[in-house]
Amino acid sequence: MSEAPSTADAPWPVGELSQKIKGYIDRLGSVWVEGEITQWGVSGGNVYGKLKDLTADATVSFTVWSTVRAKLPQGLGQGDRVVALIKANWWVKGGSLTMQVFEMRRVGLGDLLERLERLKQQLRAEGLFDPSRKRPLPFLPHCIGLVTGADSDAEKDVLRNAQLRWPSVRFRVHHSAVQGDRAVGELVAGIRALDADPEVDVIIVARGGGDFQNLLPFSDEAVVRAAAACETPLVSAIGHENDRPLLDEVADLRASTPTDAAKRVVPDVSDELAKVQQVRSRMLSRVTALIGTEVDRLAQVRSRPVMAAPDWIIDQRADELVRLVARGVELTERGLERAHREIVERRGQLRALSPQHTLDRGYAIVQTAAGGVLRAPADTAVGDDLVLTLAAGRLAATAGAELPSPTPETPTR
Repeated sequence: MSEAPSTADAPWPVGELSQKIKGYIDRLGSVWVEGEITQWGVSGGNVYGKLKDLTADATVSFTVWSTVRAKLPQGLGQGDRVVALIKANWWVKGGSLTMQVFEMRRVGLGDLLERLERLKQQLRAEGLFDPSRKRPLPFLPHCIGLVTGADSDAEKDVLRNAQLRWPSVRFRVHHSAVQGDRAVGELVAGIRALDADPEVDVIIVARGGGDFQNLLPFSDEAVVRAAAACETPLVSAIGHENDRPLLDEVADLRASTPTDAAKRVVPDVSDELAKVQQVRSRMLSRVTALIGTEVDRLAQVRSRPVMAAPDWIIDQRADELVRLVARGVELTERGLERAHREIVERRGQLRALSPQHTLDRGYAIVQTAAGGVLRAPADTAVGDDLVLTLAAGRLAATAGAELPSPTPETPTR
């Protein structure tokens, strides 16, 4: 290997540069480092992960081969604070640097995870995770606010799936960093700006997954409190099943992926049209059945005699009236005849009992001058003036001597 300095006239070959880098790195040897595991994935028996500094913003990737993994403590994984014996390896052929882990020990819960847990308990105690705070999403939002990374897959998934389901839906997109130092401020600004927009009916905060470290901005207290204070219904669509950021807990709805968020926020126009058609069919069937029932009832009513021949009741009542009139005339005539007979009988009785009738038979009424009726000869004296009342008039008379009573005639055989 050449020890001469590299110049434009005498450059080093790439292989020589790669060998020199490997030599420098190999001289570092194995070192113990302390950090927090922010990513832990198993593939083919090997572990590929990331280790983050506890205080500084520095991260390194590491590899644990399957032979070493079998010796590691059980349950080791994301969020653990560890010390690890690692060796930097430079791959000359590919020009890449890997950190190979030979030993790893757990030293307690990572500070970051511990802080997140304390914040989570605090927010829960304040009631920000209470289900009663969660607001229902509008059935058909006319305008959707979207907070996501510029030109990200999450943005494309939300827009494409929402417009496929309801082509007329509109979006107000606020691009924001979704990881790194700028993410928290831009996420808060995006949520507040869309919440203040009166045309926005629902807000979606979307990111297409990522490791634990990259999702930290969505667990930041400022972001979580901005979402809790939001008056517009908010959907969290971070797209990571294993790690649930605190934004998922405070959001009105948690979607598993940005695509799922679009499907849950916007109804499918074809499904809704099918439902409308079903409802219209049921309504038509009900109305048709109702009209048919009423038509049948109307036909039954019209078939009744009073409706089929309305004059029958007049004819029937006219016949009854004629019979009643005839009966009334007959009864009246009978009553008059009976009354006439009674009058004739009463007249005969009155005539028979009348003094005039007696006078008509030749009898007379003898009265004294004082007007008293003379019934016996002893009631007057000879020479008294008398008045005789006959059938046709009155006569004056003078009382004479009493005559003997006449002998009754013997009846002949």
